[in-house]
Amino acid sequence: MTGAVEGRLRRGELGSFLRSRRARITPEQVGLPLGGRRRTPGLRREEVAQLAGVGVTWYTWLEQGRDINASEQVLSAISRTLRLDPHEHVHLFTLAGAPEPPAGEQECAVVTPSMRAMMNQLDPYPVAIRNARCDLLGYNRGYAWLVGDIDAIPFEDRNTMIQCLLNPGWRERMLDWEDNIPRVVASFRASMAEHMAEPAWKSLVKRLKAESPLFAELWSRHDVTTERIRTKRYRHPEAGLLTFDFTYLFAGNRSEISVSTYTPADAETEEKLRRHGPAYLG
Repeated sequence: MTGAVEGRLRRGELGSFLRSRRARITPEQVGLPLGGRRRTPGLRREEVAQLAGVGVTWYTWLEQGRDINASEQVLSAISRTLRLDPHEHVHLFTLAGAPEPPAGEQECAVVTPSMRAMMNQLDPYPVAIRNARCDLLGYNRGYAWLVGDIDAIPFEDRNTMIQCLLNPGWRERMLDWEDNIPRVVASFRASMAEHMAEPAWKSLVKRLKAESPLFAELWSRHDVTTERIRTKRYRHPEAGLLTFDFTYLFAGNRSEISVSTYTPADAETEEKLRRHGPAYLG
């Protein structure tokens, strides 16, 4: 494939990506009035351009896949406007042919200050924030204590599907892993129905099929489910057996960002969490 053809395909994918992300943001989410009936959901192009501080024509050309250059500052402004999560933020820069964004920009507006405050307030109860692709966008000390040292995991591997299937350390802590993983893969496949053409999803599936024979076998079944796991058991190296009930909260009506809270399912887990958890460790 020549460089010109590859560039054209990449710009076309960039346009599709921007349109899909624009469609999921409501005017209310960015403080705009509804302004009458809309033909399609989400923001209009001119609204994105206005909020990002760029020209409407320029932004239209970007969505149309025109051969134009976008600075890092402009891409960051578009990312903030569309509320891209950290992985989508990096993906935007890749499709635009821009250098990888600075590490400090990996924390994007999708995890709001109120979400971070809630995570901190719930310590030592574990809390994790994920997108539909299972990328780990945020977590508190309780969650890191439960599953292991997340900060030591490369940013691109902070995905619960990758860790559950490819990290033996995570599997050792999840007592019901063998029973739950088929449902996890089936739920992931159901979520992918709305993202079939997205390279980030396709590359994740390709990697998991290549590196995990179990995932490849489960994926070949084409099972799907929207039923979520409500209780999980963990074996912590210091605290021993822990049982948690799950609650899933979503950031909005069409949002794919979920906040998962882990609350002790019994008094024994509650006591162990208080005695051995992150608050005890300091």
